[in-house]
Amino acid sequence: MNTPDLHNMGCGSSSLKKGGRSETAIRAALIIQNWYRGYRARIRARQRHALTIFQSIEYADEQGQMELSNFFSFMLENYATVCQEDPELLSRLFQSCQYNKDREDYVSLIDVPQSYNGPRLQFPLTFTDIDLLIEAFKQHQILHAHYVLEVLFETKKILKQMPNFSHIRTTPSREITICGDLHGKLDDLLLIFYKNGLPSGCNPYVFNGDFVDRGKNSIEILMILFVSLLVYPNDMHLNRGNHEDFLMNLRYGFTKEVMNKYKLHGRKILELLEEVFTWLPIGTIVDNEILVIHGGISESTDLNILHRLERNKMKSVLIPPAPLSEDSASDLKTKAGGSMPGKSNTSYPEQLSKQEWEQVVDILWSDPRSQRGCFPNKSRGGGCYFGPDITSKVLSKYHLKMLIRSHECKPEGYEICHDGKVITVFSASNYYEEGSNRGAYIKLGLGTTPRFIQYQVTGLTRPRPLSQRVNAIESSAIRILKERIISRKSDLICAFELYDRSKSGKLSLGQWAFSMESILRLNLPWRSLSSQLVDTDQDGNVAYMSSFQDIHIPKPVKEAKSTLIETVFRYRSDLQIIYNVIDSDHSGLISMEEFRTMWQLFSAHYSVKIDDSQVDELANRMDLNKDGSIDFNEFLKAFYVVHKFDHLNKSDTNLAGQE
Repeated sequence: MNTPDLHNMGCGSSSLKKGGRSETAIRAALIIQNWYRGYRARIRARQRHALTIFQSIEYADEQGQMELSNFFSFMLENYATVCQEDPELLSRLFQSCQYNKDREDYVSLIDVPQSYNGPRLQFPLTFTDIDLLIEAFKQHQILHAHYVLEVLFETKKILKQMPNFSHIRTTPSREITICGDLHGKLDDLLLIFYKNGLPSGCNPYVFNGDFVDRGKNSIEILMILFVSLLVYPNDMHLNRGNHEDFLMNLRYGFTKEVMNKYKLHGRKILELLEEVFTWLPIGTIVDNEILVIHGGISESTDLNILHRLERNKMKSVLIPPAPLSEDSASDLKTKAGGSMPGKSNTSYPEQLSKQEWEQVVDILWSDPRSQRGCFPNKSRGGGCYFGPDITSKVLSKYHLKMLIRSHECKPEGYEICHDGKVITVFSASNYYEEGSNRGAYIKLGLGTTPRFIQYQVTGLTRPRPLSQRVNAIESSAIRILKERIISRKSDLICAFELYDRSKSGKLSLGQWAFSMESILRLNLPWRSLSSQLVDTDQDGNVAYMSSFQDIHIPKPVKEAKSTLIETVFRYRSDLQIIYNVIDSDHSGLISMEEFRTMWQLFSAHYSVKIDDSQVDELANRMDLNKDGSIDFNEFLKAFYVVHKFDHLNKSDTNLAGQE
């Protein structure tokens, strides 16, 4: 009788031990799970902070870009001085886009040699040519300039027949695909076509602007999109973005890409593209209920005005309508026309009205926000921020249900806001750095809910772990942030010293963060970022001069004053565009006289207190071979901020010091 009891007792003891081990295992699993969740949350927070840095600096750069419109107005108001020094400059900036281009001069006189082994297009184009181009670009082949120019002339002919807004219809069985910014990232376009199919009569597309700049394959993207438009003009829809703009292209890389790939005929391609961009439609309306535009809307958005304005008069959003008197305009026509062989004296263009110009700027540059109302887009410097009430008001006024826009990089490739009435779609994955964001496109059918397809291009067989990707993104973000910090070093030191009355070299974290934001105006979480930017003591006080550690500016000329170096670096992007405009042949060389004249105008407009003699001395010293010209690209490189972790080798450092 005792045996069963002993047996039962043994069984009971075993169960208790197993139960104890199970509880321990569960507790351990919970601890590991909580730790992992915390770890993932910290990694994601670091990723968000890095993306915020990238986006804030990107928008700050665009703000400076938009502010250049004031400078070009200033140039026009002071045109007498400019024309005296460079009579062709204002013609290049403000002449009409109605160039008297002879197709024979641009296409027929450019031979395609027998030795050319790239794609050969057959006009009129067919579906086969789309496939031919894609396969060639996959092999990194370059389309011959003859075919590029022929595609551009044909594209312009088609675009000129199109209204400002394309009207398209879907059915439950015939969906349309809407893609956002591509920014020269050919791999994203190829992946979209691989996943979703090539354009066709049964597979229509809308590409919502910003095809070019930043990426290295903008011309290839344009050729694929334009050839697809020529083959399927009713099923391929291309909206203009804020980067389909020749002045934006001077700054963000497309101009340089074309000149590098087409050294002999690049200028002709750019001139024709400048005109083609002005003829791109400014929006698409799907099923009379969905508005597709690149940027957004404002409280004054008037679709009736936008439907009837002459869109080709918008040469660049950076050149606002010029407030010239009739006498001034007539004088400018005479000077500009007389200075350019082959141009008539009517080269000064008819312009959009100020109201029309503002309408186009708003739809190309604006961004949605959760705050109600409509207020200036201070981050970008152009367009506005519009709240959910503005969205409801504008959509209701025109009997629309939804706004689809692009213009902003989103971590997941898309974002829905304003109670589902606004969708942002962004199709360039890895926009800032590899792993920084996914791309997406939208599938729309009549009466169906929009579907989102996400993707991320990677050249790796096995993607890197999340922590490694975030480390790389974070490192790059901090580097560009430190470049921005050093460009405002003098102003930041003044701000720090206002708080540091005892000259201790230290500030509270709050004082440091406030100073950083007040000078840089980047709207960043400075407190959270402080551990990566500055040294602090055990009491949490910031050694504010450590804000400038790990960065230096190689000086091109020992005698150049530090204020001049810092000023040139701070305004380097604005100066780059201005000098690129002067450098009409994109040779990278400008004359000493052009250098001095434009610096004087620039310093007068921006109230930059730099003595002219300093600029003259620097210009002379930069003209190393004394040929009377300056390689401004090299000049800018001489001021480029270098982070010490870039591990420049000795020869690079020596070269930077000699430039």
